[in-house]
Amino acid sequence: MTLLCHRETDSLDRLPLISVRDLWSGNPEKMGGLADEIGRAARHFGFFRICDHGIPLAMVEATYQAAAQFFAQPHETKQKYYIGNSSNHRGYVPFTEKGDYPDEANRSYEAFDMGLDLPHDDPDYLSGNRVLGPNVWPDLPGFQETVAQYYAHISALGRMLCTTLELHLGLPRGAMTGQMTKPISQLRLLHYVRQNALANHKSVNMGAHTDYECLTLLHTRNQGLQVMTREDKWIDVPVDPAVFVVNIGDMLEAWSNGVLRSTPHRVLNLAPERFSMPYFVAANHDTLIKPFAQLVPAGQKPKYDPFFAGAHLEQMLIRDFPYLRDPKRTAARPSHNPFEHRLNRSTN
Repeated sequence: MTLLCHRETDSLDRLPLISVRDLWSGNPEKMGGLADEIGRAARHFGFFRICDHGIPLAMVEATYQAAAQFFAQPHETKQKYYIGNSSNHRGYVPFTEKGDYPDEANRSYEAFDMGLDLPHDDPDYLSGNRVLGPNVWPDLPGFQETVAQYYAHISALGRMLCTTLELHLGLPRGAMTGQMTKPISQLRLLHYVRQNALANHKSVNMGAHTDYECLTLLHTRNQGLQVMTREDKWIDVPVDPAVFVVNIGDMLEAWSNGVLRSTPHRVLNLAPERFSMPYFVAANHDTLIKPFAQLVPAGQKPKYDPFFAGAHLEQMLIRDFPYLRDPKRTAARPSHNPFEHRLNRSTN
């Protein structure tokens, strides 16, 4: 059954809720109106919410159930799929695999990470690419089928949203999506657990950060996610099972020459247990991300230096995952993400 959006009053401290039922309409006028509505939200907030997205809620729920089934297993069983045993960043991320976020005072979450499921004879995988290749699938009945089906649907939705942003930005169709033929996109199944003895339930479980890719599509059933506004204030993201939260990432900010905003966000310890499922829409590994010429004003220099999509993602993963750090190459460990500069002046 189609769930229609209830129109909300526009507010500077509330993320817009946008119906995307016209995504697949093929109607240029409807697509243009939707593209500009999404574009306005992406410019001002870098975050927005969508409904009427076409992904059955039963499929979403089945994926949550698959995640819960996996995380409910004994630690020793989950460790069989430890991400550090993979060569291409796939598998189980234990509670102990912590990144470098200074505000993560009470971090307590585990994850299961996957991406585009490529065959074992894929040439990029065989050449040692750190983020491309086959997924690691746990030996649980129905897990692979359920999660793979969800991945296919959420990745198609993310691609269509990128198409609307191409339209909004005045870019040729395929300017971005043509660079997403073998993307380094990732899906994370996240399980947050608040410690029983924790007194401050507003402490930070996942530290403030931007996302490294183009877009993130997040489904969550629990409160806790906060977004930084243009005024550097933290606001809560409403929870609605019929809604996906969408945000701009680093690659798209650079591609758009800063027209669109990669916005910091964080997760608070508001619930004893919290599940969420972010999907990160990314470009191909070897895509050179540099501002599109159409978005650089005449006579001005681009605001961003070029960088390769895969290199940026890998550098940020090194910051976030200790298992990727080579103690003999400490210089390769990034100290910060340049897209997170706003965090230096943020307030509570």
